[in-house]
Amino acid sequence: MELLQSEHVYLYWWTLAVCLLLLEFLAIGTIGSFFLWPAIAAALMGLVVRSYSIEPQYQILTLATVSVLSVILWRAYLRRNPLKSDQPFLNLRGAELVGQTYPVTEAIVDGLGRIDVADGSWRVEGPDCPIGTRVRVVDSGTARLQVELLDEDESFVTNRLSPATNRKKFSDSVRHEARVESNY
Repeated sequence: MELLQSEHVYLYWWTLAVCLLLLEFLAIGTIGSFFLWPAIAAALMGLVVRSYSIEPQYQILTLATVSVLSVILWRAYLRRNPLKSDQPFLNLRGAELVGQTYPVTEAIVDGLGRIDVADGSWRVEGPDCPIGTRVRVVDSGTARLQVELLDEDESFVTNRLSPATNRKKFSDSVRHEARVESNY
């Protein structure tokens, strides 16, 4: 408490404000502007203490009150007025791909395969199918894209197989095709 009674107490508040701002920069995206408002409150407390003499316990109480109120008010404001981005898919590349169709470039075997998108390759999860089958991306929630067969491609795949071929034989043929490709 001796620090809060010195002649230059405002410097301590400003130092606290700078430290809280540094924490805000380090915690960007994890806590969501939590340290920003206490930093502003500490800077304002430094301005007030520089002009007026306030007892240390009231300085701390005022800082705590202003910090908590500002965080609560900011969160309430954001709930009513959510931030809008001019790039809503920034860092969500997979979400951009939902609804698009692509040919399978690595056969989907046991539910896992690969497709090429622009200049990259994506792992996919979906029904077993051979290379060249067109699939539609339906979800991107995990590290892999979730895909489904297109209706026209399903008929193409079933036309390639004889009517007597069951799903197990189809999966075996896809595995064989994948093994043959991986040998090259």
